[in-house]
Amino acid sequence: MSAVYATDEYGRPVIIVREQDKKIRKTGLEAQKSHILAAKAVTNIIKTSLGPRGLDKILISPDGDITITNDGATILDRMEVNHQIAKLLVQLSKSQDDEIGDGTTGVVVLAGALLEQAEQLLDRGIHPIRIADGFDKACQVAVKHLEKHADVIPFSSDNTESLLQIVRTSLGSKIVSKCHDQFSKIAIDAVLAVADLDRRDVDFELIKVDGKVGGSLKDTTLVRGVVVDKDMSHPQMPSEVRNAKLAILTCPFEPPKPKTKHKLDITSVEEYHKLQEYERAKFEEMIQQVKDAGANMVVCQWGFDDEANHLLLQNKLPAVRWVGGPELELIAIATNGRIVPRFEDLSADKLGQAGLIREMSFGTTRDKMLVIEECANSRAVTVFVRGGNKMIIDEAKRSLHDAMCVVRNIVRDNRVVYGGGAAEVSCSLAVAQEADQISSLEQYAMRAFASALDAVPLALAENSGLSPIDTLAEVKSEQARTGNPRLGVDCMLKGSNDMREQHVFDPLMSKRQQFLLATQLVKMILKIDDVITHLGESQ
Repeated sequence: MSAVYATDEYGRPVIIVREQDKKIRKTGLEAQKSHILAAKAVTNIIKTSLGPRGLDKILISPDGDITITNDGATILDRMEVNHQIAKLLVQLSKSQDDEIGDGTTGVVVLAGALLEQAEQLLDRGIHPIRIADGFDKACQVAVKHLEKHADVIPFSSDNTESLLQIVRTSLGSKIVSKCHDQFSKIAIDAVLAVADLDRRDVDFELIKVDGKVGGSLKDTTLVRGVVVDKDMSHPQMPSEVRNAKLAILTCPFEPPKPKTKHKLDITSVEEYHKLQEYERAKFEEMIQQVKDAGANMVVCQWGFDDEANHLLLQNKLPAVRWVGGPELELIAIATNGRIVPRFEDLSADKLGQAGLIREMSFGTTRDKMLVIEECANSRAVTVFVRGGNKMIIDEAKRSLHDAMCVVRNIVRDNRVVYGGGAAEVSCSLAVAQEADQISSLEQYAMRAFASALDAVPLALAENSGLSPIDTLAEVKSEQARTGNPRLGVDCMLKGSNDMREQHVFDPLMSKRQQFLLATQLVKMILKIDDVITHLGESQ
């Protein structure tokens, strides 16, 4: 081991350089090829789940939990990824999911294809910066072409037929595709219930997606209100309350305790009875404060003991206990109530208003849930998902999230492009044509970008059991001959390549974001030419 030694003022040796032997260093082309290899490995895993005929992945966590999904963001998030560039692809998919909510598989496939094309250009001796600049120019051309050929989809809260067709496209590849009409309608109704169409804004905080094992996917319903996985604290309390005025509490029904450590010694029966009377008086005082405020129902974040529960029943005050924080907030938003931390703060103006609160029971085990309907803030909604097991419910929730994000994107920008690889083929032809007008070295990178765009229709054709190259060549030549940007891959074998006839749409926002995010990530990766790995840290 090589090391440089020096001595201090007492003659003791000091090691100055030692860590050089504990590093692995890759530079230049070797580092870039290592990055591209890692990206291709991730892309090849996820490519087979693209499109309506895409396959699902089964993911098993270290503690044995099973996830079955074809959602790109979920697959990448649950994968054990160690390579740094592979982690960047995971973050890329997450960015697309956070910003747009759909197209998480497509963005990773496109980024992998761009890096694959970049590898061939690097082998030909083209500098990475020139490749990155060429990709950037090509991306601008592709985005302009998308916006030029995008169609405006008219819709309103009364006319949702066009929205239904767009959401069907999103759900076509999901586990819920057998009842995708029902799920499409639920997603549209949920988003339009909370959307502000004048401001083109959707508040997802007002939409809650809950699930319960049992029944089938067809039993999934949209509740105009809030569903809470709780029941009344006492079985003799009424299972239905009309014109409810809710006291929403974060304080428990129990006598106040000192904040500091304390000890109470009871040495006689009289003292015990005195303590019991004190507790009872405190409980009655709390219940009276609730009733004085005008409340006829209590929702409490904490529990309360049997005595408090019995007194609530005697005073005809229905109550729900152990309601979680997020659910409590949603109830407060939906009923226009205020969350009250102390009984002394209760007043009539802080109570939540709901037209009907009822217990809903289902299944042979008679499971019960609480439904709060006809709320003061009628915009809050809950999607209640049913399914045969937990995996189906989890995947149905992910599918609904994607569908609702698609509706939100159309509310924000109601322009669409056409799916089935039609948009990618159209942009590929436009970029290749633009590359012929450029005399500088970037023309090679632009042609490579055009070739990378073909990766999406190739993957769609391959996943549909078609001959990828033949299908792509046919679609591309037909688009070039007719100038029709709506021609794509007929994945469902309906006999037509025109995606408008098949009602296969993609929001313009989603496709544009895919192009921009993939290009930005690839530019960043191409500019990395030095990797230093600390062996001590990695071990």
